[in-house]
Amino acid sequence: MCDPADDHQNTTWNLAQRPSNVSQQEDENLMKIERNQIAAATVAFGLAALGTAAQAENIVLRIGAGHPLGPTVYVDVVHDVFVPEVTRRVAEETDHTVTFVEAYGGTIAGVAETLEAVESGLLDIGAYCFCFEPAKLFLHNFPYYAPFGPQDSVQSMEITRRVYDRVPELESIFVDMYQQRLLGLSGWDNYHLGTKEPWQTVEDLRDVKIGGAGPNLPWLKYVGAVPVQSTLPEGYLSLSTGVYNGWLMFPSAYYGFKFYEPAPVYTKIGFGPMAVIGLTIGTRAFDKLPEDVQKIVLEVGREYERQSGIANNARQEIGLAKLEEAGATLQSISEETRTAWAESLAAFPGEQARDADSRGLPGTEVMQAYIEEVDAAGVTWSYHYEVE
Repeated sequence: MCDPADDHQNTTWNLAQRPSNVSQQEDENLMKIERNQIAAATVAFGLAALGTAAQAENIVLRIGAGHPLGPTVYVDVVHDVFVPEVTRRVAEETDHTVTFVEAYGGTIAGVAETLEAVESGLLDIGAYCFCFEPAKLFLHNFPYYAPFGPQDSVQSMEITRRVYDRVPELESIFVDMYQQRLLGLSGWDNYHLGTKEPWQTVEDLRDVKIGGAGPNLPWLKYVGAVPVQSTLPEGYLSLSTGVYNGWLMFPSAYYGFKFYEPAPVYTKIGFGPMAVIGLTIGTRAFDKLPEDVQKIVLEVGREYERQSGIANNARQEIGLAKLEEAGATLQSISEETRTAWAESLAAFPGEQARDADSRGLPGTEVMQAYIEEVDAAGVTWSYHYEVE
């Protein structure tokens, strides 16, 4: 993996001001698009050009994600940073040009289908959360297994990258098992909790049904809530109809997907931002690219990673402000409650590490590396985890 060239490090994008204006109705309409028709047309277009990418002046790449533009930061950074920067640099620095066919919001692959879409070649490049691949990418969800650590998205991204550098198997798994390579990490901003009803103590959350992405649901054990596996596109309707009464969610998406309408109480807890999203390219698509284009794609992938942390920090603050403006009730828990909540998860990192070990993965090595890198960054844990 190449690091971004020094002369591109200072490029900036105004990601913070991107409007989160995708309405619920628009999102529902998007998810009703005839996906098979779009996929077939896009594949035909993309394959025609990519098959001779090494010789052609114009290279066509299909890029997509299961979440939509607007309320989802990692998708916005794909559209606002990765796509235009690769396009610009290829045109300026090589004899080729690149055209991207962008397919977000599940028009080709849903949130739990994007890894497989890249693996099969339906997409050339995909962005997706490892949380929706609990079996295939179990260990890559390791930041979820030690919450209440870093609270800053840039710092969280840098710490997670250092773990990937220390344990190369985390990247080689993509190549060896799923025929793709990791271009860059992204993530979610700091997780908090939204609920339909106000609450004062953690005892008030007992038996309350709360939705989440999967790897974060064990966080609820301490308060005795009922965890419900779900996804962002399902959230608004499920909260409105009582499938669950709360969501473990970061403010950018809680505001962007309008969850504050059915569940107006938003409690700042600080589980932490999670760098658990990857931007990957299929090895077949990558190998067909000219070497100078490959180099640019790799470098911009790492710039995507850097900008993701910056964008998440910005959208965290904007999301909190917008929630308040929209009439949501914002509250916080005490440091004593946060510490007790973190301590209740003392065994969680070790349990997940041993589970990964039993799958033939370097679970203990990764979890120990993560904790060590958090410590080295000077982060004060709400509770300091140990993995033996």
